[in-house]
Amino acid sequence: VEEVRGLGVVGEQPVIAPGHSYAYASGCPLGAPSGSMVGAYTLADAQGRSFEVAIPAFSLDVPDSRRVLN
Repeated sequence: VEEVRGLGVVGEQPVIAPGHSYAYASGCPLGAPSGSMVGAYTLADAQGRSFEVAIPAFSLDVPDSRRVLN
């Protein structure tokens, strides 16, 4: 288990206007052929009020390796 905390996403702190979205690509070292990731982002609205958005669990798999469902 590894916990990641920090300001921003891949070094950015985007401002997302209503009706718009933000996408990014990232990676992580994986010491096994498969794993999973889950978490949350803490965001702030236009008035500076913070709120948390859950990130549902998703799988991490090394490309071209045998996949194991946990």
